[in-house]
Amino acid sequence: MDLKSNHTAPVVADSAPISKSRLGVPSSLLPYSSSGAFSPNLFLTVPRKKNGILDDIRASSLDAMKSSSPPHKKTRDFNNDLVAADTDVAYRTWMVKYPSALTSFEQITNFAKGKRIALFLDYDGTLSPIVDNPDSAFMSNDMRAAVKKVAKCFPTAIISGRSRDKVYEFVGLTDLYYAGSHGMDIMGPVTQFSDDHSNCIRSTDKQGKEVNLFQPAGEFLPMIDEVFNLLVNNTKEIQGAKVENNKFCVSVHYRNVDEKNWTTVAQCVNKVIRSYPRLRLTHGRKVLEVRPVINWDKGKAVTFLLESLGLSNCDNVLPIYVGDDRTDEDAFKVLREGNCGYGILVSSVPKESNAFFSLRDPQEVMEFLKSLVIWKKTTSAL
Repeated sequence: MDLKSNHTAPVVADSAPISKSRLGVPSSLLPYSSSGAFSPNLFLTVPRKKNGILDDIRASSLDAMKSSSPPHKKTRDFNNDLVAADTDVAYRTWMVKYPSALTSFEQITNFAKGKRIALFLDYDGTLSPIVDNPDSAFMSNDMRAAVKKVAKCFPTAIISGRSRDKVYEFVGLTDLYYAGSHGMDIMGPVTQFSDDHSNCIRSTDKQGKEVNLFQPAGEFLPMIDEVFNLLVNNTKEIQGAKVENNKFCVSVHYRNVDEKNWTTVAQCVNKVIRSYPRLRLTHGRKVLEVRPVINWDKGKAVTFLLESLGLSNCDNVLPIYVGDDRTDEDAFKVLREGNCGYGILVSSVPKESNAFFSLRDPQEVMEFLKSLVIWKKTTSAL
């Protein structure tokens, strides 16, 4: 199966032979074969153009910014009924390939019987709605209650592009594991690691419980702070632009910037990172993110947390990752290529993905979490 697409939204996709899946999914959803062992080498070799701009990012491309930021579905009126109808048809067609995790819930739980589920959740757009002000991306009390209950049933981790402290402030639950900065700042259970994880140190959480703190990009902290200050200064004249320091990455939000000024935002960011060859630029939903050039992402964070939990390389474990952003594709890809778990994409518009299933919005995510809790209690009572 080839996940490459003619659509404008790019995803990481490799061509690989299909192997028999352990997941028991329909043949049209069979995952790739395993791509090999996790590499401890963190540093990437990133191709660059002569002018210093990242060749694989095209940061100044307005098309790239648009493709990573699909518009929200608008309310129907007389003038856009036809367009809305076409969108509905396209979405229903797309769901043939990425069926709803709610309508496919029995299929998921049938495979989960006798297995230990490990749950991984993105935050923005998954547990909370996408909002104009990123500082106001609060999850509802009902969602918090659902996450709290599901975390009592299964090991659960939040993996976000936000700083770990910020996402913990939003979620406010102690029975979870948190990974901030796209997995570059992980607080997890105490485990003995090999030398491959030399950046892992023993620490304590806010309740005084002993934990492992893993920060593979620790040496970049002064550089990230420096770039943050430069970006704040360089974008201060662009109305609506907001720069957020997420500790190991810097996010430049352009959700509230007039579209005619998006290119100006990208040019400002490029101007800064041109002087920092050890940093790279990636696209998210109406956000440009400056990150260290290391071989680490949300997929690596899932692998690390599974190892921390003693759940790696186990046939009786089913990892499930729920996320909405392009950065979540790295986690979807790890589960798909390893034939070991399910990725669930949260999206109300069609786009190519490495996920197996889909959910429309955070409301459906909450229903899925509640269904998992009910299923767990029902099966435990048998």
